[in-house]
Amino acid sequence: QVQLVESGGGLVQAGGSVRLSCAASGRTFSRDVMAWFRQAPGKEREFVAAISWSASSAVYAVSVKGRFSISRDNARNTLYLQMNSLKPEDTAVYYCANGLSAGSYDYWGQGTQVTVSS
Repeated sequence: QVQLVESGGGLVQAGGSVRLSCAASGRTFSRDVMAWFRQAPGKEREFVAAISWSASSAVYAVSVKGRFSISRDNARNTLYLQMNSLKPEDTAVYYCANGLSAGSYDYWGQGTQVTVSS
């Protein structure tokens, strides 16, 4: 069993920055693939970014590439998402996810709201 708790969301103006955190517990975090997803009102949940267990590999959705950066601190069992140059269309609930392989996520956090005002 893995518990994931996101934090760091809030209201930010367009062009601003926010850093999300996801604290993990319950399993050896350092061997898991971690990812961020988001869900905007009335839309399906979509992939944002993922990072390998060693942090040697990261992938991003086209819509956020160059603006968002995913990272992890295995010693602290924490995942991060640095979001820069935010746009109103980035407004969503952001979720972190955990799995043993890329694309297959078994555990999800409760989500944190990010609202970008124009």
